[in-house]
Amino acid sequence: MLFSSLSFIGIFLPIVCLLYFVVTPKLRNYVLLGASILFYAWGEPVYVAVMLLTIVVNFVGALLMERFDRHKRLWLILTILADLGFLFYFKYFNFFAENINALLHSHIDFVKVLMPIGISFYTFQAISYLVDVYRGDTPAQHDIFKLSLFICLFPQLIAGPIVKYNDIASQIDEREVNFDKVLCGVRRFIMGLSKKVLIANTLGAVADKIFEQAPDTIQTSVAWLGSVAYSLQLLFDFSGYSDMAIGLGLIFGFHIKENFNYPYISKSITEFWRRWHISLSSWFKEYLYIPLGGNRKGKKRQYLNLWIVFLCTGFWHGAAWNFIFWGIWHGLFIVLEKATGWHRETPLRWKRVLQHIYTILVFVVGWVMFRSDNMGYALSYIGNMFGLVRPHDVLYSLAFYVDNIELIAFAAALLCCFPVFSHLQEMASRHRWLNILLNIWLIALLVLCIMSLASSTYNPFIYFRF
Repeated sequence: MLFSSLSFIGIFLPIVCLLYFVVTPKLRNYVLLGASILFYAWGEPVYVAVMLLTIVVNFVGALLMERFDRHKRLWLILTILADLGFLFYFKYFNFFAENINALLHSHIDFVKVLMPIGISFYTFQAISYLVDVYRGDTPAQHDIFKLSLFICLFPQLIAGPIVKYNDIASQIDEREVNFDKVLCGVRRFIMGLSKKVLIANTLGAVADKIFEQAPDTIQTSVAWLGSVAYSLQLLFDFSGYSDMAIGLGLIFGFHIKENFNYPYISKSITEFWRRWHISLSSWFKEYLYIPLGGNRKGKKRQYLNLWIVFLCTGFWHGAAWNFIFWGIWHGLFIVLEKATGWHRETPLRWKRVLQHIYTILVFVVGWVMFRSDNMGYALSYIGNMFGLVRPHDVLYSLAFYVDNIELIAFAAALLCCFPVFSHLQEMASRHRWLNILLNIWLIALLVLCIMSLASSTYNPFIYFRF
């Protein structure tokens, strides 16, 4: 089930909210847990068992670490290996089997494994819980229902943000639910839904039409249009889902940390990764980069650690070579920035402009790798963008791919790359009439979203590969 679906907005969410606010506070966790399992089972009925098994394994593993303190490192390693084993089998088995066949020129038949949606997200959450218990940052959870709620809470189950147990443990035990939080959550949900439905879906249709063509059959200007459209689609799809998750969390009394902070205004790739998918960046920093030694063992070791982190970041996003090269691409520029100091703030305006242009070029080219089905297609497409591939048999001009609605979506997307709406919200909070106008505007956006969902079957789910 998608947040941006009529079944979720019109049936599932109202029923869950009604039950949640009717029952006593002691029963609310059980309502959310049942709703979360049903939410996941709606699209993945078979793989609910995998998620539940993950919960049991981590519940037992943490208790064993607590019970047998002298051997807790062993229990940590064994439990994490079990988590990574689930992830490897369901997400990466096909990739390795296909590459072994290609490397050995063999034709070994193997059963294709289907990947459960959201397995990367809930696996990382489970690992963060284990490590926090191992470090003594938090006690092991003795109530399996509370741990289950942490791992499979439906607002952030299938598309993040990745929530650390430390950040939410106290809220599972006790949280305040009031009208102001609910209103704030509804507003945030509508904002995220609007990003997803009105901007991301519209620009996604443009990107899909272009990326369906062979790279040497489109004009260079069209190749740039496709890459920019996909860059904006990905931002507003992903940040829109995070907004909806944060909004839903507020409705139920949970404070979920921000996951995006206007990444496209960054002036370096280092800054970009402080603003983009913040929960994932923080996870890799805390649970991989720092344990590897971080920047404490000299420059060469720091650069190696950064390469490892971004290689893993790429592979986390998908079991394909284009994701691996996308991670390497970002790791390359992160290391170059650390080595040259290019990422540092500067008072020189002309240098800040150059930094911003450079950053845009790096992540837009990177998103082409991310979007492409394979690296061969990605390299041809990038070659077209920079005039290295001569197009032939061009069927459509630039005007074919955009109409007035799509131009409006482009304009809205570019405007929303900057913190304009957050400033408007801040102003509205201080003025009663502005607040009323903001509410009317959000209601209008909700109506537009519902009309769009009712009239269109195009509602892609980007995260199926995660």
